[in-house]
Amino acid sequence: MSASNGIALPRRRFLQILAGTAGALVVGVRLAEAAEPPLPPEWLGNHFQELGAYVRIDAEGNVLIGARDPDTGTGVATALPMIIADELDADWNRVSVVQLGLGIAAGANGQPQWTYGRQRGGTGDSIPAAWADLRQAGALARWLLTQAAARRLGIAADRLRCEAGTVIAPDGRRVTYGSLVDDASKLDLPRQAPAPKAPERYTLIGKPVGDVDAHAIVTGHAKYAIDHHEAEALVAVLLHCPWPDGTLAGVDPAPALAVPGVVKVMLLKPEPGQQPGHTVIAPAVAVLAENTWAALQGRDQLKPEWKPGASAAASSGALEQQATALLDGQGAPTTRVRDNGDVDKAGKRAARRFEASYYQPWLAHACAEPMNCLARIDKDHASLVVPSQAPQQAWAVVQRLTGLAPDQIEIRVPRVGGGYGRRLDHDYVAEAVMLAKAVNKPVRLLWTRDQDFAHDWYRSASVHRISAVIDGKRNLVAWNQRVASASALAGRGVPADRLWSSEVLPDQLPAGLVPNYRSDWYALESALPRGPHRAMPHLSNAFAAESFVDEIAHLLREDPLKTRLRLIGDPRMIALKNGGTLDTGRLRNVLQLVADRIEWKNWLRSVNGLGIACWTMDGAYVAHAIETSLQGDKLGIERVVCAVDVGRVINPLGLQGQVAGATLDALSTALNLAVTYKDGQIQQHDWKDYPLASMAQLPDNVEVIVVPDDARPPTGASFLAMPTAAPALANAVFRVSAVRVRRLPLMKEFQRLS
Repeated sequence: MSASNGIALPRRRFLQILAGTAGALVVGVRLAEAAEPPLPPEWLGNHFQELGAYVRIDAEGNVLIGARDPDTGTGVATALPMIIADELDADWNRVSVVQLGLGIAAGANGQPQWTYGRQRGGTGDSIPAAWADLRQAGALARWLLTQAAARRLGIAADRLRCEAGTVIAPDGRRVTYGSLVDDASKLDLPRQAPAPKAPERYTLIGKPVGDVDAHAIVTGHAKYAIDHHEAEALVAVLLHCPWPDGTLAGVDPAPALAVPGVVKVMLLKPEPGQQPGHTVIAPAVAVLAENTWAALQGRDQLKPEWKPGASAAASSGALEQQATALLDGQGAPTTRVRDNGDVDKAGKRAARRFEASYYQPWLAHACAEPMNCLARIDKDHASLVVPSQAPQQAWAVVQRLTGLAPDQIEIRVPRVGGGYGRRLDHDYVAEAVMLAKAVNKPVRLLWTRDQDFAHDWYRSASVHRISAVIDGKRNLVAWNQRVASASALAGRGVPADRLWSSEVLPDQLPAGLVPNYRSDWYALESALPRGPHRAMPHLSNAFAAESFVDEIAHLLREDPLKTRLRLIGDPRMIALKNGGTLDTGRLRNVLQLVADRIEWKNWLRSVNGLGIACWTMDGAYVAHAIETSLQGDKLGIERVVCAVDVGRVINPLGLQGQVAGATLDALSTALNLAVTYKDGQIQQHDWKDYPLASMAQLPDNVEVIVVPDDARPPTGASFLAMPTAAPALANAVFRVSAVRVRRLPLMKEFQRLS
């Protein structure tokens, strides 16, 4: 299989959407005039016929399937087409995949109509959001082919079956999809969407399939947004103000303009009243040149004078002190997120009490592909190549800045070089559009690495203080968790009484398992830009909660696995506050699986340290068990086992890759990573200041156990394995060293405490 980048087509007839789930568009009627799905003509040629918004088939039976969600390394460019291909009964060996650009048409009153429904990637919900939609899309294409075959063979359609790109009659006659596609494309559509397959008929879903882009990636042929060029485009690089709320006091553009190839120097400013992520992140001086070298040389000649704003005296250390003061009792919580039973009353009857605090640092996204955007803005058309996780939100930025109609804006989204939530914001798109409009030429905006580190939408630091009450029978009867952090939702149009929702969750473990449970959030104020980050808020809360459970086990002098199993209790279904249920049987199962695989029975006698942790999110369940060694003062991660239960699995090979990758990402984050700021300025500027874990620090292998569960629909998994890796590691470190790490990054704290 192969993939290509989408560009605009001449107008064609295509199947627009008729019905769907969660507001998405799925299958439907043909329109003589409609916006073109941005599929590349080099794939279509003159022979491909359209059998839906996602499916094209040529006369030889080759099948082209579009992947609607941006692939940030999560494998959705493989998994989503697999869903369609299975419903279509296509021969996967004859399927090619193309990454779809933004599908958009002009709807009523000039509002956008999304051709492909929801398009968003790297948020952990692509597969569950697409599950019903894409099955219906594939089922419609199969129905059209079957109807065409029925007419040709003179047999009722319900007596035919499809297999590997062929329609087969009861008497053994076969008709290929390629020979049917012309007739099928001319048929009237059914009044109702055809029913998808019964699960027992799946032939591709659940089978291991390699990533469709893997060959292009490993051979260097994969093309990211940063690789795209236009002959006329000017290259733009930026110098952002070191303070997000600062201003430009002055700059002399002459030295930069004296550099051969530099065309223009101009100032960009955030637009008043716009939400974070919709406009320029901070005041910036832009240098536009005929090539990248000239642009960088010109930027180096600039000596802007920046005037700091109110944040000039801020520091990460001072913010942590503020958080600690709040949790020490100097002020009421901003929001009481959950309050079950009577925590105060339970405390009065306590046989034992225990309290601990856990500290999480600020984090950057540090994407491999820095922010970039290629933008051409003409009078009646805009064309952009954008590494976006949410192209519909990118479209909204472009439309606001240009005033163009929905179908006059074309957005292509090649494979994305890492997202982690950073590309859900589109400040860099706003910058590129502003510059392209100003110079009336295409602009290729490139952020350099230092700008990328210094001007991120960071994950906020947080302090977690948890207290527990244990009765005379060694049962955990009360849990009081207080969290202080600066909300990632501040300034983003979210009501003040919901700002906590990016920081804590009402249903996070052990909520529902402890009879008296309280969760409070304390708001911190910070001028540092904040936004979505991979696995938040699960990542920080799981570290605190699962470390604390381990400390309770140590206090009780018992096996940490036994403590967890007693806390989880017997298999049962517990209703969650935000809908859905907690299945304690599934949670127990993943926990027991990793314990058995790592030979937990030896936890007390092992020379090495064993640590364990479990978690649940969005209907999926995960557990980690980790073995660590200690030679002198050198920590080693010897083994890592992770078990996941995500319901039905689309691509087991892709799932294993996601689990292993998220585990390594979480371990790297826990071991080394932290953003600090002083005098309002970020202190990290390159990888040497923000060091990803080396191969020597990480395990040779991550053992992944996938729980087979075809009875339930699929759930997301792109960051499912993130939350439990860090606490399992910290718990294992305690076993091998007797050093309890409550502050991340772990290596720095371990060295301080050792």
